[in-house]
Amino acid sequence: SFDWNDGLFDVTWSENNENMLITCSGDGSLQIWDMAKTKGPLQVYKEHTLEAYSVDWSQTRGEQLVVSGSWDQTAKMWDPAVGKSLCTFKGHEAVIYSTIWSPHIPGCFASASGDQTLRIWDVKTPGVKLVIPAHQAEVLSCDWCKYDENLLVTGAVDCSLKGWDLRNIRQPVFVLLGHTYAIRRVKFSPFHATILASCSYDFTVRFWDFSKPNPLLETVEHHTEFTCGLDLSLHNRGQV
Repeated sequence: SFDWNDGLFDVTWSENNENMLITCSGDGSLQIWDMAKTKGPLQVYKEHTLEAYSVDWSQTRGEQLVVSGSWDQTAKMWDPAVGKSLCTFKGHEAVIYSTIWSPHIPGCFASASGDQTLRIWDVKTPGVKLVIPAHQAEVLSCDWCKYDENLLVTGAVDCSLKGWDLRNIRQPVFVLLGHTYAIRRVKFSPFHATILASCSYDFTVRFWDFSKPNPLLETVEHHTEFTCGLDLSLHNRGQV
């Protein structure tokens, strides 16, 4: 167990070192931890000026890059071997809640924000690549489909999940309704192209298959408080 002196909002595992992880914190900092060295963080990055709310390690094998998203309306890119950020991405007009690397396209990530948009960025160009007006509400979470490089999902305060095809952003390719409060986190399945999981301030976790006429597969009501995060195991297809 590691201690930090402020709230920790997100965590991401290293993709090249099984003992290493990065957390992000309410004081705007990122911390690199090594499970083999439990004294304290190996490194602390303190550049964001408000809460660092999201952190993700790139999954493509070409580079070891980390992206963070903050309530200061910026995303930053980091190389864990370098002591400061490599680049800052500006364009969102409200807090950033989620920053997720594409599992398919090197150097490409998505961000979800309180400005009601989903944005796609390319690290080779400083400006935003694509702006999707995804919801008429704050967008709290987004994720990439593991089987289709053009498909993303967003979850928002309007209780809906929406699927977006980057080749045609005029309307969503699917809309999933059922949650009764804001959706805090959404994740695509690593094993099925059309299955995803979401969790919400309505205390539930829900599983969906957007290819089916009745897409809601299951509602799990085990929690007695806000359900703020979830992830699906890459090793055991039944485990969340």
